[in-house]
Amino acid sequence: MSQLDAKVASVLDNRPNGDTSEDDDDALLAALEEDDGGLDALREKRMQQLAEELSRAKYMKKQEYGVYTEIKEEKALMDITASEAKYAVVHFFKPDFNRCAIMDAHLESLAPKHFDTRFLRINVENAPFLVTKLKVQVLPCVIAFVDGISVDRVIGFEGLGHTPDTFTTKDLEARLLRSGALVRAKMASSKTIFKEGLTKAANQEDDEDEWE
Repeated sequence: MSQLDAKVASVLDNRPNGDTSEDDDDALLAALEEDDGGLDALREKRMQQLAEELSRAKYMKKQEYGVYTEIKEEKALMDITASEAKYAVVHFFKPDFNRCAIMDAHLESLAPKHFDTRFLRINVENAPFLVTKLKVQVLPCVIAFVDGISVDRVIGFEGLGHTPDTFTTKDLEARLLRSGALVRAKMASSKTIFKEGLTKAANQEDDEDEWE
């Protein structure tokens, strides 16, 4: 994938929730044209690059990129991470864990922005082989894959924020970006999600995260 012009990247990354509608495309093209005071050749190049990226985003969305998807069978998850997706972020979760719900909210916000990466979740009860193979013991557990290889894992909320129980979507994005599972930073806001949920999670006993 060629390097995106900075202005094109800015226009793309600031669209609401990765919208790929026709009306949104027209608005983005118009916004770039109005904002671009450069030479005609540069403006033309930027317009062409933006149109190509919008077309690619629509294609990727049809391939289930840009959405946060629950996978029910671990064989399907292995197929996606090993061969179908170059970049993948997988959340191993349990439905009754508050911390997992908080992680879900952050990943759901990231997915529409990063349509080069598959964002997936799987209930640990449906993935006994992978849980053992990958040594998943504490939840939430988020593992980043590049070309089928695990390149990083987030255990609980470790290493994300300034305190163990408060972090922003931008913090999580930065961690995944460093691992190489995301192409570039796209989150403009650093708002913390679900403060009430964070408080509840902080009050849980530490050993509740160890689900085995």
